[in-house]
Amino acid sequence: MMLRHVIAVVLGAAVLLLPAPSLWAGEADVIEVRVRKGTSDSYTFHVTVQHKDTGWDHYADKWEIVGPGGVVLGTRVLMHPHVEEQPFARSLSGVKIPTNIKSVTVRAHDKVHGWGGKTKTAHLP
Repeated sequence: MMLRHVIAVVLGAAVLLLPAPSLWAGEADVIEVRVRKGTSDSYTFHVTVQHKDTGWDHYADKWEIVGPGGVVLGTRVLMHPHVEEQPFARSLSGVKIPTNIKSVTVRAHDKVHGWGGKTKTAHLP
């Protein structure tokens, strides 16, 4: 009887040490970036993000285009989870980028981990 009690206590403690299910989704990763040039300093970005969205508490909620020195050049806000659509792609048009910038970094954000997943460098056409 004592052994059963000890096992129950150990198993109960182990469950408490497991991360919350929303943490299992990990960080949001940028897996593909395509860039199309518009006017002289305007671009459209087509970005594919992968994240194991679990619902409203933990989903990829935006991605950004970042220039030299960490200057944010554009942000695409994602308004809902993409639980059944992975990976998913979204676009952002009209991104103004100075002509002296030849490449940018695209990064994704999720509601639990923030920034930190895989990024992609995009060379501007």
